[in-house]
This record gives sequence, C-alpha cells and structure tokens, in this order.
Amino acid sequence: MTLTQAPARTSTEVWLPAVKEALQARRAVPYLGPGMLSLIPQVPVPATPEALVALLVAKATVPHKIRNRLTQAAQFIENFKHRKSVVGLMNEAFAQVPTPSEFHRWLAEMAPPLIVESWYDDTLTQAFKEVRGMADWGQVQGLSQSEHFGTWTAFYNADGSLADACSPAWTSLVYRPIGGHGPAGNYLVSDSDYVEVLTEIDIQTPIPAEVQQLRTGRSFLFLGCRFNDQLTRSFARQIMKRSSERHWAVMPEEPTRMEARFLEENQVTRIDCSLAEVASLLRGA
Repeated sequence: MTLTQAPARTSTEVWLPAVKEALQARRAVPYLGPGMLSLIPQVPVPATPEALVALLVAKATVPHKIRNRLTQAAQFIENFKHRKSVVGLMNEAFAQVPTPSEFHRWLAEMAPPLIVESWYDDTLTQAFKEVRGMADWGQVQGLSQSEHFGTWTAFYNADGSLADACSPAWTSLVYRPIGGHGPAGNYLVSDSDYVEVLTEIDIQTPIPAEVQQLRTGRSFLFLGCRFNDQLTRSFARQIMKRSSERHWAVMPEEPTRMEARFLEENQVTRIDCSLAEVASLLRGA
C-alpha cells in the first residue's frame, strides 16, 4: 500500500473482540475528539473547530482572510485586544456543560487508567462526576505559556481544586492536552500557544511524566477524532510515543491523503463504522 491510499478496512468481527479485550484488560487508552459531541442530541457548545471560530469572530473583529482559521483568529484577538479577551470568549463558548451521552458515562464507568480528551468541553469530566463521584479520579490539563510561562500542566482533583500532583488514589487520569473550560479556563487555542508547545513536544517536555508512564505498552482508541490538520496529527503522534504497536481509530469518512499516511505510519487500524455504531457495539459487548 502506498502512503496515498486509504488504509485497508477491517471487519467488525476482527476489531470488536480486540478492542473489547484491550479495554477490559485496561490496556487501551481512549482518545476523544470533538466528534464525541455528535452522540449528544442537543449540544450547547461548539462541536467543531469551524463552529468555534465562527463564534469567536462573531464577537471580535478579525481580518476576513483568517476568519475561518481558529488558531490564527485567536492569535489576532490576543494581539490586538488581550489574552484575557481570548479566554473570556472561550469561557463563554463552553460555559454550558453538555449532558453526557450514555457512551461518555460508559467510559467513565470503565475508568481506564488513562483517557485523553482533546476538545475544550466538560462533557467527559461531567460524566466522571456523575458516575464516579469525587473520589478516585483526577485530571491534568495543558497550560498556555502566555499565562503560565515555564509551567506546562496543572493537575486538578475531581472537585476542581488544584492538586499538587497526580494522586496515588486516582484509578483514572483524564489528560486534556489542549486544556479545557473547567475548572480554570485553560486553553491552548492561539498560534503562539501551539508554537510554544510544539517547540518542546518532540522531546516530550509538555507531556506529564504520569501520562508518559501510563501510555507505555498500551493501545490507543481514537473516538471522534480527525487527523486532517497538522496540529491534531502532531499531538496524537507525540502522545502515542512509546506506546503499543496496535491502535484503532473510528473513522467512517474516507481518510484524506495525510490522514491515511498518519494511520499507516502509526499502525492505527481504521474502523469504518459510525461512532454511534461503535459506541453501541462496545457498550453491548
């Protein structure tokens, strides 16, 4: 297969037992993207980068040529207004907490040792609160260097209070590499945010040691993710480092050339079923 071809499809009879076994053995890391919000009937927050940038530019004057580019639009607002303006708009965009889907709740009930959330909404952490309470889980978020220079991440207890470190009592760690709305409005969203992180991510500096340890030898299961831009590919590739050599991505859409290349290079098997179908099959399994 050449790098420009789509990865071979795999049948349900092949991927479902393998994914189920990995999840039950706590050897799988669910990696959630904004597409997870498609499982919720009425979503009160932006569910795509395009929807988010539309909200931002509706409330701030941004040059026409970058009005559809999230990181560039956020950078313009930061430069010509203030970083606080960007944070304020992001807080407003994600102020409401979507009602978690049954699949969100199922993932929280399973409580994998590590779960990655790569969008800004609080749906997953809300599911953890509802299903598991405030005892045995916590989260770690990426921080913007414009606000926290020299500090790459912050840990939070389930109740939202700042934690000194990853607690030994946590059986599940929610890793939010680009930040999130709750509890402190941490966001990696502007060009400068990403430049700072990408400058260091190849040597793993922005990735917490606990995440590096928990990913070792584990497989990743990408849910609601696309890899059609360099940022998402870069983050996923670096977060997957030194993990297993077997991964899966739910992707019913035909991959782009760069997505196909990413999947092949990182040994990610494409599951060409809808996310809703996969969620139903896994919960049923």
